[in-house]
Amino acid sequence: MINFRLYPFLILMLLSFQSLSTAHEDPTYKEVQVGVILDMESWAGKVVYRCITMAISDFYTANPLYTRIVFKTRDTKGEPLRALSSALDLLENTKVQAIIGPESTVEARFLDVFEDKANIPILSFSTSPFPNRNPYLLQIAQDENTQFKAIAAMVDSFKSTEVIVICEDTTNGREMTTYMVSAFQEKNIYVMYASFISASSKNEQVWEELRKLQTMQTMVFVVHVSPSLATNVFSMAKELGMMGEGYMWIVTSKTTNYLESLDSEAIESMQGAVGFRSYFPASRELHKFVSKCRKEHYDLNPFMEFKGVDPSGIWAYDAVYALAMAVERIQTTSLLDELSRVKFHGLGGQFKLMNGRSISKAMEVVNVIGKGGRRVGFWMMATGGGFVKEIKKSNSSSNQGLEIIMWPGGTTSINPKRRMLQTNGNKKLRILFPGANLFPNIAQISVDPRTNLSFVSGFTGDVFNAAFNALDYGVEIEVVPFSHKDGSTYNDVIQKIYLKEYDAAIGDFTITENRSLFVDFTLPFTDLGVGIVARNTKNGMWIFLDPLSADLWITSAFFFLFLGFVIWFIEHRTNNEFQGSTRQQIGTTLWFAFSTLVYAHREKLQSNLSRFVVTVWVFVVLVLTSSYTATLSSLLTVQQIGMKEMSIGLQGLSPVGIVYNKMNVVDGWSEKLYAPEDYAKALTTGRFDAIVSEILYVKSLLAMYSGADFSLIATAPTTNGFGFAFQKGSPLAREMSTQIAKMRQDGTLKALEDKWLKPESAMMSKDVSSPSPKILNFYGLRGLFFISGVSMALALLFSMIDLVREKWHIKDKIKMLRCVLHRSSETHAHDNDVESTV
Repeated sequence: MINFRLYPFLILMLLSFQSLSTAHEDPTYKEVQVGVILDMESWAGKVVYRCITMAISDFYTANPLYTRIVFKTRDTKGEPLRALSSALDLLENTKVQAIIGPESTVEARFLDVFEDKANIPILSFSTSPFPNRNPYLLQIAQDENTQFKAIAAMVDSFKSTEVIVICEDTTNGREMTTYMVSAFQEKNIYVMYASFISASSKNEQVWEELRKLQTMQTMVFVVHVSPSLATNVFSMAKELGMMGEGYMWIVTSKTTNYLESLDSEAIESMQGAVGFRSYFPASRELHKFVSKCRKEHYDLNPFMEFKGVDPSGIWAYDAVYALAMAVERIQTTSLLDELSRVKFHGLGGQFKLMNGRSISKAMEVVNVIGKGGRRVGFWMMATGGGFVKEIKKSNSSSNQGLEIIMWPGGTTSINPKRRMLQTNGNKKLRILFPGANLFPNIAQISVDPRTNLSFVSGFTGDVFNAAFNALDYGVEIEVVPFSHKDGSTYNDVIQKIYLKEYDAAIGDFTITENRSLFVDFTLPFTDLGVGIVARNTKNGMWIFLDPLSADLWITSAFFFLFLGFVIWFIEHRTNNEFQGSTRQQIGTTLWFAFSTLVYAHREKLQSNLSRFVVTVWVFVVLVLTSSYTATLSSLLTVQQIGMKEMSIGLQGLSPVGIVYNKMNVVDGWSEKLYAPEDYAKALTTGRFDAIVSEILYVKSLLAMYSGADFSLIATAPTTNGFGFAFQKGSPLAREMSTQIAKMRQDGTLKALEDKWLKPESAMMSKDVSSPSPKILNFYGLRGLFFISGVSMALALLFSMIDLVREKWHIKDKIKMLRCVLHRSSETHAHDNDVESTV
């Protein structure tokens, strides 16, 4: 703890009066009255007063002929009203030319009311920013607000988007919180909670407040409290285990400026914290000043360790030097003007006032390690901000950034988001999955054979993994399948997240207003709205072949040729139209056979068998062509899906029924469908004219089945798409949304969609064949071909029998003719013999 007995007040007063009396002993010196308003009972007041007396003594020792400043001291005893009354007394009764102090923010704010009444410089040591309404109120100490941008930059460098601010429960503490919030907002960092703790709080109260902060899913804490309260806060935080791995503690200069004055127990509880403190460059003057302070300290406290010089004392020393120089330079201008022109190298570095404030070049960044603070770099305010390891090498690229920081828990690297998932002592992110696996390319649960752990694959799983891995939380994900029961819905899954039984849910969850009351959804990672899918028409150049199956085409062609052969076989012997050269006979036969397709055959048939065969075949052709025409017309007709008198299938998992009602689809009937196989079967069989479903389901259907079978014919932006569900207030929802937006912008989302939802994707986890179209096939018309085939075969058989009989009949006639001729020849020969005998 801070030792408030470091500089006994009585000895300080004696030394100061001794230095001031020197000026009164020599009447030849010109004197200027300057008021000093300090809380002489406080640590800061005593330090400031001692450094003021040292500065005035050193200045006039070096400049014995200069105009002397005579101090008129007033003790506020820590009461702001006393500061105000002391200032009025110094102005009206003592006629001072300037006022030094006070050191507290509240007292300085009271003096700010002298805007019109006090036309003298007031050199305040308050570190809190205040409006420049009064040009005579000068801020000598470093403005605390300057470090808030540095803290925001540090938090941002570790890619953390949320912080918790711990401030002292005072007017100044609450005001500083607004400055910090503004600085964090510039870096898009959200102040999740601002905790205000009173300096008079008991340990139990501090413990309870920190316990509440521990349950919040944020791991970065920014502490802006007094050193005494900081000691209590870190002590309780250590007891709660909040100074271990996974936490980040950043301390402002309100505490770190007095780090060397804290006791060893306080330093031990702060191990791993990072602090910002005022930087005073090393110089001969500063070394002499510190040596002098050390000597006086041991003269007064020989058995107490000297822990350095308070920054307030250095600022006070330089302020008095600046005031003494300005007093000496007054000619025709005012003291305020001369103070604005003063520029010199003081104990704190280059001293210069700009717009009523002291200019600071840099702030030192320290890491609390061991017995104190180890410097890890600087925040360069003079160059617009940025961290460097060494000031003298600020332009070197290797000098950018900070040295290695030893964080709480002794780690040199920290995941700034892991703490968000460890607030309940669980280092796993428990994810609930609906477990339906109905659309495997959208989402399905699988088991890794190596680890035996469940994971979600498919488009949804890949999107979640890509977004979550980009956040770099470094925690394990546990996927738990949801146990479906009769009547259970996706709303039951949402209820589990709302009751905090699980951290999140992934799957095909449609974002709805009602569900958003219970969970926080991410941005949608799918297209918005629903689509209408229907059987698609085929418009290829060979579409005229589609009405008949391949086996029917082949069978029909065979029967045409067989018909031609049968007719030729029957007719060519007696019918001149089927006679001639071989080429002519083939041409006539083929022409006759295929002309029956359009009833254009003109050759006269002479055989009744031929007429019988053709009659049966024409009937077959009539049925075949009529069926072909009807089927082709159906394929060529553009399907106009009307909203009246139609049957519509609805996706059974998503709340599309609500959308169906809003689309005013009336006078029809609907039915819920759950799987892509149901979609395909319903459309293929004609049970439904169309299916209304989330666009992602439609894309999944088109990917699993041929794109020539079904198509998305209409869309309506009536739903909010799919999103991941997280617990209410979870920062993961916001951070995952940011990653989803980034993935959509850089094309990652489109690449994953192409991977899983493109037709005939090689990544499909399920092999589903395309349904056969409703076309004519041989099996359906086999009866007609059987009748025609039998008729042709019988006609051919009868013709062959007739041919055989005819040939036998001709053979008998030839045999008889031969016999007659033989007998005739024999008779003629006998007659010749008789004649010769005669």
